[in-house]
Amino acid sequence: MTIAPLAGVRVLDFTHVLAGPFCTRLLADLGADVVRVESSKHPDHPWPSAHIGKDGRHASYLNTNRNKRSIAIDLKHPSGQQTAVNLAARADVVVENFSAGVMDRLGLGYETVRSRNHGIIFVSMSGYGHDGPRSGWTSMNMNLQGYSGLMTVTGAPGDAPTAISNSWNDYIGGLHACFAIVQALDERSLSGSGTRLDLSQFECSVAMIAPLLLATAVTGRNPPRMGNRSARFAPQGVYRCAGTDNWCAISVHTDDQWRSLGRIIGKDDWATQERFATVSARQKRHDEIDEQLTQWALRRTNVAVEETLRAGGIRAERVRRIDDLLDTPGGATVFRPMAEPRVGSMLTTGLPFRFSSGSFPAPSPAPELGQHSDDVLREWLGLGQKEIDSLNKQGALA
Repeated sequence: MTIAPLAGVRVLDFTHVLAGPFCTRLLADLGADVVRVESSKHPDHPWPSAHIGKDGRHASYLNTNRNKRSIAIDLKHPSGQQTAVNLAARADVVVENFSAGVMDRLGLGYETVRSRNHGIIFVSMSGYGHDGPRSGWTSMNMNLQGYSGLMTVTGAPGDAPTAISNSWNDYIGGLHACFAIVQALDERSLSGSGTRLDLSQFECSVAMIAPLLLATAVTGRNPPRMGNRSARFAPQGVYRCAGTDNWCAISVHTDDQWRSLGRIIGKDDWATQERFATVSARQKRHDEIDEQLTQWALRRTNVAVEETLRAGGIRAERVRRIDDLLDTPGGATVFRPMAEPRVGSMLTTGLPFRFSSGSFPAPSPAPELGQHSDDVLREWLGLGQKEIDSLNKQGALA
């Protein structure tokens, strides 16, 4: 049995690049009818990747925009703007991640849409929100990580501020927006009224380091960069193994695990030495422990290190490359095959959870620009072919 929790929910998607499209992709994965509003005059081309289709779509676009439909509208054309407003009047959710004020300048702001659709859930996902001294700032993932303070607590001691790779902030923003929308839909089912959700991607990043903020407020000290080490456990780190660029992540949490580690690597005397008796003591001698542990690991493959330590009750996982992940046995929850006409077939990441009552349908490929324009205009607005042809002749659907 296939399930679609958001079946029947219409989402008008004005988003671009990653944070917004990731949010609406999650909604589409859950069954919502997500219609991307695009234009050939301003195509959405996210960051480059190995595959580039004839239409300029990168593999990143194909993954982030699966399960959606596309309508081509020139939002600077008067008829195009009016068509977009008419679509918003029939939508349940509008999502946009332009800089603050752009939707208002296009004649598509919240008050305009709300005047036509009292139940609309209107979601804005700008970098710093639509109020406050930074509302006019544009932003990108790395800048947000820096301004939120996140970059000062990642990396090793002495490193320059270091960003988390793979557009971490965009994904965090998209996740927050998705669950906010689901909550707003639930609230509307009770109240009958829509709402405006003003999401600050900067604040999403700050929310993820709340424990560090609290610790600093209490102690008055900024947290140090610790690299792969932990303030609670020792030893912890990523250790080089035999072969080229092979590693294993190891974290020893308890005294029993510490004693087990000593037995496994031939350091039984560690268990009786006072200088290693507590976590605090082991942290002070972390470099010495790391040297011995590395010498042991270098004589073994990372798979052997993982298996040996885990058999001894120690948390250890080899560091895998991206191509290793694609060969993961039993990875059906994470990876889903998708028929993609531009590449033949591709693996895409699915929702990382399952319902006991059923499964999600197979993902459909990302749309060509304007692929569903006529269908959406018929289904959402009830337009006939003559009306659609007229919009095309005016240049509104471009």
